[in-house]
Amino acid sequence: MLAGQCADHLADQLCSPYGGATAIPGTTHVSNAGQRFDDVVISGLAHVDAPHVVTSESIEEQLAPAMQRLGVRPGLLTGLVGIHERRFWDAGVQPSEVAADAGELALQRSGVDKAAVGVLINTSVSRDYIEPSTASIIHGRMELPPEAINFDLGNACLGFINGMNLVAGMIERGEIEHGLVVNGEGSRFAVESTIARLQRTEDPKVFREQFATLTLGSGAVAMVLSRAGTVDAGHRFLGGLSRARTEHALLCTAQLDEMRTDTRELLLAGLEVGALTWKEAVGSFGWDADGFDLYAVHQVSRVHTRAVCETLGLDYDKFPLIFPRFGNIGPASVPIVLSKAVDDGRLSSGDRVALMGIGSGINAAAAEVVW
Repeated sequence: MLAGQCADHLADQLCSPYGGATAIPGTTHVSNAGQRFDDVVISGLAHVDAPHVVTSESIEEQLAPAMQRLGVRPGLLTGLVGIHERRFWDAGVQPSEVAADAGELALQRSGVDKAAVGVLINTSVSRDYIEPSTASIIHGRMELPPEAINFDLGNACLGFINGMNLVAGMIERGEIEHGLVVNGEGSRFAVESTIARLQRTEDPKVFREQFATLTLGSGAVAMVLSRAGTVDAGHRFLGGLSRARTEHALLCTAQLDEMRTDTRELLLAGLEVGALTWKEAVGSFGWDADGFDLYAVHQVSRVHTRAVCETLGLDYDKFPLIFPRFGNIGPASVPIVLSKAVDDGRLSSGDRVALMGIGSGINAAAAEVVW
């Protein structure tokens, strides 16, 4: 557990935007100890970057009159938060389109035929419609077989890890041989709507609650999970565990055009459940912080990422950082960190990777991959 003094210091830094030096922000083994898999591999992984770069400087230029009026010092997004830019899709692009593109790339890399896919799970926070499911649209775009189950799974920023566990369980129980987890996130509408709202506000509280929306980015990612032995190459997915502190569920709430966050309390509550999850994983699975070669962690900001690192006593150099250029991409963040690390040549055969995230709800999850 992070020492109270350190947690308070980090939270105060993140959540005080006004003046001074502070700134805003076989068999599946299931038990209370977690969910572990013996026979599952990652056979394909791919991401797609959104094409339009939107700098934090350009956003703050649009908000300059409001920030001056409210006494908010400039440079918050690039200063403490550490996000220099994020990306948008073309106007009108739907989450299903980019998720399907990532899915096609992941299948190509896996060598798995579409006809062999037994399930498609879409884990995006962004949706084409409330109904039908975005998964059904992706299924149709990709022309997957009619036998392939398809549905949306929503759990804020942990959705992708949850989807991996669900597919892995189906594989180990013999229900399917291959499954596809996809995610397409688009932040353009939420960010642009928030900028317009903050330009008009006279209420400092509204500015504080909605500023975190400006950290959101866009991206798409997909992963194929397969039964070991059915593909030429794969990387073992061993599973892990998750823990919940749902008494904090309303610290971050969002609609399509608006997100409200109690940034200080969300950070503190997230660190608490994250520390608990890591401690229980270490005890249950014999994990050793020094034994992992890379940490693919959901990234919100510089403060959040450093706080997670310090709380768990992990090596910051083993955290590939994407938030400075891509912002917070929600549930796509963890698999995109992993995918970019692979493309950058940061992983070798046998390397151990920890997948970790803390999501609104509040939930935390940790899982293990052997590359």
